Amino acid sequence: MRLHHVQVSMPAGGEDEARRFYRDGLGMTEVDKPAALAGRGGCWFRSYDGDRVAAEIHLGVDDPFVPAKKAHPAVVLGSVDELEALGARLDDLGFEVSWAERHTFEGYQRFHCRDAFGNRVEVLA
Repeated sequence: MRLHHVQVSMPAGGEDEARRFYRDGLGMTEVDKPAALAGRGGCWFRSYDGDRVAAEIHLGVDDPFVPAKKAHPAVVLGSVDELEALGARLDDLGFEVSWAERHTFEGYQRFHCRDAFGNRVEVLA
């Protein structure tokens, strides 16, 4: 068994803000939704490890929308340098980034951030 994707909720019409966080901030690649699902709104993002899909996050429209304050996807980077650079990039884009729990998960350094809709995202190295 392997994980195919994680779905995160977003409000209707928020696709451009989703792109700003997941594509421009996290550096993921947007992928087209299948035609049968495209009419529902939202957008999908992937990251790759070479030619292999390493992570996939789907943003689906939820009405009424409520951000995930505790539940969250967590992505792993290859180095602390990458972690610090990504945290700085997200901060520069105006997203909330917290290093308060940086050293609280043995074997990792991490930060938590909030996407454009207030959903929690964890980034580790």
